Amino acid sequence: MRAAVLHEIGQDKLEVLDDVEAVGFGPGKVRLRIRATGLCHSDVSAMSGVLPQPAPFIPGHEGAGEVLDVGDGVTGLSAGDRVLVCWLPACGACPSCKRGQTQLCLAGFMNAGTPNFKRPGGDVFGFAGTGTFTEEVVVGAGCAVPIPDDVPFEIAALIGCGVTTGLGAAINTAQVEAGSSVAVIGCGGVGISTIQGARVQGAAQIVAVDPVASRREAALRFGATEAVSPDEFADAKQRITAGEGFDYVFEVVGKSATARTAYDHTRRGGTLCIVGAGAMDDNFQVNMFELFFDEKRILPSMYGGGDVLRSYERAIALWRAGRIDLESMITHRVRLDGINDALDQMRTGESLRTCVEL
Repeated sequence: MRAAVLHEIGQDKLEVLDDVEAVGFGPGKVRLRIRATGLCHSDVSAMSGVLPQPAPFIPGHEGAGEVLDVGDGVTGLSAGDRVLVCWLPACGACPSCKRGQTQLCLAGFMNAGTPNFKRPGGDVFGFAGTGTFTEEVVVGAGCAVPIPDDVPFEIAALIGCGVTTGLGAAINTAQVEAGSSVAVIGCGGVGISTIQGARVQGAAQIVAVDPVASRREAALRFGATEAVSPDEFADAKQRITAGEGFDYVFEVVGKSATARTAYDHTRRGGTLCIVGAGAMDDNFQVNMFELFFDEKRILPSMYGGGDVLRSYERAIALWRAGRIDLESMITHRVRLDGINDALDQMRTGESLRTCVEL
């Protein structure tokens, strides 16, 4: 079958090959035919080494498709079912799951260390235990979440990561209050979803911050009340909040420098929500006096900060009701052969989300 493979960490191009085989099928597993997958910046971060991932590997974790076969012991799934890929399935038995913090379950991360593909030259890993830049993939049954028939594969794919992450940051983690002021730094697919989540919550002002003009323009279409470049952010803080700072600031870039900017633009007693996934050696620093004196809440948000199955259902309900716009987030569509052009478009900020149709 065909798949896009990164041979070594640090390479910026994928090679589309036709000699890849999905392996590992057996009890508790399902074999999926991927129909659509989105490009998420985490894929690029894994390719560059910012996020840890064994190589060679197949990127992609934001996918949807059909069940081809189910292994022994799998219940609730049958061949032909339409599903989205959950890259962080909950085991239901670990301490995090028992506390209701299923987004912190480590079972899914353990899968990342087990190859689920092979080529004539050896094993190939799937990013985050999945790997959706491919025609077929074998995953644990918990990674295959059934979707209603009225949800297109490309919409389901977005819900599988970026939409759930952004919406959940605003709704689950920060719990944005109606009438509040919000700023979102980084307006790719996850940032746009965060903006939509803040709008759903009833925020009065939503300022989008991004260096790319096309993304700022897009943010206004998705609910931002104002869009500024990073150089204009301090002025926006002064004009909109009289210099006090925003009630909520979301960092959706994954860098300590933008996290520090976000902290500085959050009002005393306000909330800084960290949504971007960054590098282990990139340290965010605050001094002990400001940490105590400003009483700003610093809230990381992992995969939307809540039960992902409930978050999927909520996203579908909001989409059906016209409360969020998911179709317009897909700005580009490519086939697998166009994957490297799509990656370049994401790196430059030209695209919000690209759908790879398989």
